[in-house]
Amino acid sequence: MSGELDAAGVRDPRLRAAYARCRELNARCGKTYFLATRLLAPGRRPAVHALYGFARWADDIVDDLEPDLRPGRRGARLAVLDGALRAGLHDGRSEHPVIAALVDTAARYGIPPRHFTDFMHSMRMDLFVTGYPTLADLRGYMYGSAAVIGLQVLPVLGTVVPRGEAAPHAASLGVAFQLTNFLRDVGEDLDRDRVYLPQDRLAAHGVDRELLLWCRRTGHTDPRLRAAVRELSAYTRGVYRHAALGIPMLHPLSRPCVETALVLYRAILDEIEAADCAVIHRRTVVPRGRRAAVALRGLAGVGLSRGRSVLGGRIAGTAGAAGSPRRKVGG
Repeated sequence: MSGELDAAGVRDPRLRAAYARCRELNARCGKTYFLATRLLAPGRRPAVHALYGFARWADDIVDDLEPDLRPGRRGARLAVLDGALRAGLHDGRSEHPVIAALVDTAARYGIPPRHFTDFMHSMRMDLFVTGYPTLADLRGYMYGSAAVIGLQVLPVLGTVVPRGEAAPHAASLGVAFQLTNFLRDVGEDLDRDRVYLPQDRLAAHGVDRELLLWCRRTGHTDPRLRAAVRELSAYTRGVYRHAALGIPMLHPLSRPCVETALVLYRAILDEIEAADCAVIHRRTVVPRGRRAAVALRGLAGVGLSRGRSVLGGRIAGTAGAAGSPRRKVGG
């Protein structure tokens, strides 16, 4: 970790401790994301850890931290976190063990504060919203809970096109990841009295909350639920296709990381479909061997990208010496 922080130019001991805390949260709670970040240039990894660490901290307040905590207490804790976030972004510093790294990352990469406030808005929705009538309603929630995560990370990754051109694809990647989580975690979400699968898409196949509860209670996946999951899986694959169009727009050294994350997460859909969409009673995972194979391909891509970058730099340096124009890399 210290080598990554040195590469990122983080010298302040307090900030280094905050970044280390975020990295620990990523390694412990977001194994797929953490594996993909290993393919980033070392100096960019701490920023991604900071963004993930903050999102995880907020999510734990809403979901997993002290499961018996009443919604009012969760709301109070989330309000405290939101206040610390706003103050930190305003002041440019924070004493919070995670927000300190987030604020530093936002300043270094010019990440708009609205992406964080939009995220917190969706986190507050989780305190009282237990279902979404339509896919459009769900997309509204996911803008703050997932799309803005892609928009936050985009400046860290860098682009070879104007950032606004790549932004819709980065947002789609965040949405695709979250839709995959919703399909994978139907049972766990139901235990929290939440259904993230849109009611209109479920109802089209004859599925309602009562049927979901029956499936969860008995451990059986009704054929109507299987059909709904297949439809939503196909929809999610379309979102992945849109997200993938943005990968060539990224800085070459960031592409293997994002492509690996996309392939690893999309593989969860493969496993769901291979299990005949039996999602209600177990959490679908990608086998370790498959994850390792994807990671190895990502490593090969990193080596190729770095080789091209070095060669391109040498060519550009020669051209620059001769007075030829050089293309500026955005982001």
